[in-house]
Formats: sequence, structure tokens, C-alpha cells
Amino acid sequence: MPYSLHGKVAIVTGSNQGLGRKIAECYVDAGASVVLCARDEALLVRARADLLQRASAAQGVEAVASDVSDPAGADRVASLAVTRFGKVDVLVNNAGVYGPMGCVEEVDWTEWTRALQINVLGSVLMARAVLPAMKARRKGKIIQLSGGGATSPMPRVSAYAASKAAVVRFAETLAEEVREFGIDVNAIAPGALNTRMLDEVLSAGPEKVGRAFYDRSVSQKETGGGGMDAAASLSVFLASDASDGITAKLISAVWDDWGSWPAHLDELRSTDVYTLRRVTARDRGLGWGEK
Repeated sequence: MPYSLHGKVAIVTGSNQGLGRKIAECYVDAGASVVLCARDEALLVRARADLLQRASAAQGVEAVASDVSDPAGADRVASLAVTRFGKVDVLVNNAGVYGPMGCVEEVDWTEWTRALQINVLGSVLMARAVLPAMKARRKGKIIQLSGGGATSPMPRVSAYAASKAAVVRFAETLAEEVREFGIDVNAIAPGALNTRMLDEVLSAGPEKVGRAFYDRSVSQKETGGGGMDAAASLSVFLASDASDGITAKLISAVWDDWGSWPAHLDELRSTDVYTLRRVTARDRGLGWGEK
């Protein structure tokens, strides 16, 4: 791995499959000890066994079946990491769901709110759970997985879109709140991935998700999508000391030249580039709309 995580301890939520598991694998390969967390215990046990095969004798791999959208569940994950390893260096908030698909007035309301509980409240609760340990050491990294819903409307997938915009703004806000403690907080846009979530869109069909989104998803499935390597590599970079000082940003794993960013820390700190912001008519060269 180009960036070392030797001696670091990371929690990765939603890590029994898909991108979360890929990130955990890359963290182990980079030298970190990891705590895996997900709701499906059978898949979690299998993931831990596979990662132990990759780990050295100096590394640890622990797993806990837990629902991070429940305060007790989030606390249980953080407590395991601190008890087993004595610290938490990195939190990756990867656990997430699409939620119900269809017109907002037609979808099941309980499923809609459940999506926000997992995607938004789960991320906030995990951050709350690890922050005392990070603040005590005045160092830490919190990495939030975002998605297309943060930057573009997603008709018929409204719970997902709303939740992803929320977690990015939470990451930006938390970054300012903990800046004085040496804790960096960033969000990752991972790109188009062929995971179980894509299969859910295809299973729902164009009647629920809309023809345009469905056709794009079919094309993505056929072409293989962007793969997980870019998002996993960015996750390793953001967990490493090489990214110190990069904070409060929404970073595209695919399109941004994030490896060069450490050379531009002063500019990153003094501008609102790579953040969620309102676009005005003046920003687009239009001569109307502002006083």
C-alpha cells in the first residue's frame, strides 16, 4: 500500500460485504488493526476470518454484530475497539441503505425514516461514540461515505438522497467543531459501484426508480461500474498521516487528484472548494437574481 497505517486502529461500519469489506481489507494490508461492524452476523464472522488470514501477528481483527443506528449499538462498537486496542484512530462510516424506492407520497413511511436512521443517525451516533477517545489523544480521522444523492437530485430515491446530503453537511460541521483537537473529518463520493445496492435498484425496476435511473443502472451493471479500488485507496489515504490537515471536504474518489492535496493545505483551508454550497446566478455568469 502506498500509505502506511501501521499501528493504527480503525472501525469500519457495514464491513461484512461490498465497499466496507474492501476498505477493511485495504486497511489490514496497510498495517492497521480493524474492528468490523455490521448487522448480518454470519457474513461478519466470515469477513473476520478472511481478514485474519491477511493480518500479521502484530495486528488484530475484531468483529461485532451491531446496529449503529441504535445508541447502545454504536457505543458497543466503540467500547470494543477501546477495550481491545486502547484507542480509536479512524472511524469509517460506511453502513448505509438506499431505503424505499418510488414516489415519496407512495413509499412506506417507516422504511423512509428507517433509511435516515441508518444513514444519518448511524453516522452521527458512531461519531459521538468515538470522539471522546479521539479528543483525549488530540488526533483522529472520521471518514464518511457519501454518494450521488449528496450533490444531485435523485427522484424516487428521496430518502437516500436526503440522507447523503445530510451526512456530508454533518461531516463539514463536525470538522469545524473538532478542528482544534487535531481530528480530520471528510466525506467520500466513491463513484458508481456494483454492489448489493445496485442490485436493489435493478430489482425495483423502472416503475419504482424511474426509467432514466434504471437504464443507467443497467448500463453500470453491464460495464462493471467504476470498481471499488479508487474509493478504498482514498479511504486509506484519508486514514493515514499523509492526509493530516485535510478536513471538511467532500472528495471524489474517481475524479479528484487527492494525492496531490497535501501540497495545497493552505489553499484548501482558506477556500470552500470541494464542499456543499449554494450556487447563485452570479456564479454562473448570469446578470440577474442578486441585489
